Amino acid sequence: MQLQQAIQELITKMADDELVIGHRNSEWTGLGPVMEEDIAFSSMAQDKIGHAWALYRILHESFGGSDPDQFAFLRNAQDFRCCHFVEMPIGSYEFSLMRHFLFDHAETVRYQSLSGSSFTALQHLAGKVKGELKYHTLHADAWVIQLCTAGADSRQRMQSALDNCFQLAGGIFEPGEGEDLLIAEHIYPGEAALYQQWLNNISPVIEKAGLILPALTAPVYGGRKGQHTQYLQQLLEEMGEVFRLDPEATW
Repeated sequence: MQLQQAIQELITKMADDELVIGHRNSEWTGLGPVMEEDIAFSSMAQDKIGHAWALYRILHESFGGSDPDQFAFLRNAQDFRCCHFVEMPIGSYEFSLMRHFLFDHAETVRYQSLSGSSFTALQHLAGKVKGELKYHTLHADAWVIQLCTAGADSRQRMQSALDNCFQLAGGIFEPGEGEDLLIAEHIYPGEAALYQQWLNNISPVIEKAGLILPALTAPVYGGRKGQHTQYLQQLLEEMGEVFRLDPEATW
């Protein structure tokens, strides 16, 4: 694999993760347990979709890729490189909150690593999004701790959510074929290094919340290779329904 292809794959998987989880989190609009959370989840979903658009723009401008809107809305599931974790339906609030906590800490670690990337476009983007990511992780940390200290039943529900999410979250760090090239060229440090830093970051919050961190025995891989759950194609059809009516229209 050539370096250029490896960079494109890295950017694509990052963007696809953000686009899909952004749309998933937006499904909480009007359904949040309290008004504050309704607004917060909607705002963070908008941030995620904005990050995805910025990454698709890098693909378009740096490598001559497709128009960002067409790339986002005209591909089918097998062409996406998102992890399974982001595809899952929103389920219960505790599932979505735990996914928010685990994913946003992973995203933060990834962008922090890119702040020193030799690929200038990613380095610049990392600097632009760090403020938003700080807010996202602070929000997630606060709610995980709050719910876990609200009583035995609430803590048990959060523990179950963590147990259900953890192997899926491991799929965020599925290594790619061109990873050795990216590490050698100082694009980013690789998935194993990101995973370890992620563990270091989430463990103090998990401990403070009184939760038990499961062992990562069977990370759910496949999404980075275009192998997806039944839920992704359904979501893509909803996401692109209006755009596909006339892809050349100017809105």
